[in-house]
Amino acid sequence: MKYLGLFVGIFSMLMFVYSCGGGHSHEEDQAHADHHGEEGDHDITLTALEGSPQFHGASLSLNSFSAGENGAYNFDFKVEGYELGAQTDAQLGLANSGKGQHIHFIVDNGPYSAHYDPTFSSDKLAEAGNHVVLAFLSRSYHESVKNMGEASSFVVTQMGEGEQADLSTQHMFYSRPKGTYKGDDTKKLLLDFFLLNTDLSEDGNNVRAVINGQEFMLTEWKPYVIEGLPMGEVTIKLELIDGAGNLIPGPFNSVSRTVTLAPADS
Repeated sequence: MKYLGLFVGIFSMLMFVYSCGGGHSHEEDQAHADHHGEEGDHDITLTALEGSPQFHGASLSLNSFSAGENGAYNFDFKVEGYELGAQTDAQLGLANSGKGQHIHFIVDNGPYSAHYDPTFSSDKLAEAGNHVVLAFLSRSYHESVKNMGEASSFVVTQMGEGEQADLSTQHMFYSRPKGTYKGDDTKKLLLDFFLLNTDLSEDGNNVRAVINGQEFMLTEWKPYVIEGLPMGEVTIKLELIDGAGNLIPGPFNSVSRTVTLAPADS
């Protein structure tokens, strides 16, 4: 198979200053997720996540990749300043992986796979065509580490045959929530996404989040907590929009997912 255009580490992108809740009151953080919905649907709330430890020196890079058996690919990543398999030192009431910190591995903005070792194989690229791969460091409760600059906590690349995506433009990748939540894990769901070549602001780009029909406008790139959800299926739609409310062109900038909330004994 022909490999096209490996983009690893940092490429022409904006520098971001990321702080999880620093200097903001609870009320201020709620204001950054402006809610628009119909009367009676106010039980669902979306607030900025506070209390996550920062990993400013953590970095991720790709040493190599190669074709494996049955359409799988072998990846060898390099992790520095971050311990895979360790539990993140925070008690935030979120669904947490018992296996610890890991790498989120996303292909073409599909659901991620979690990897607890820097060397692994994936069959997510078996289908013919060009594929965009995003990998980033994740805390044990699945919040992405959003380091930019010299210590970059992510890798983006594309491989395969066919027309390539323009990775110098603005992109949004969906991360959480994902899958099925049971028992106490249904009380708080992490909403997290990853941005390339853009940031969010009051007057600039926003992320429009629609959760079970309720709309929230996110003006800061940070993790959020969803609360007040009913049991059963929950639908989440994220869109990267400009200051005029228009969807920013790109293959990944509008995405919808469904997750399930269930009792502990189900």
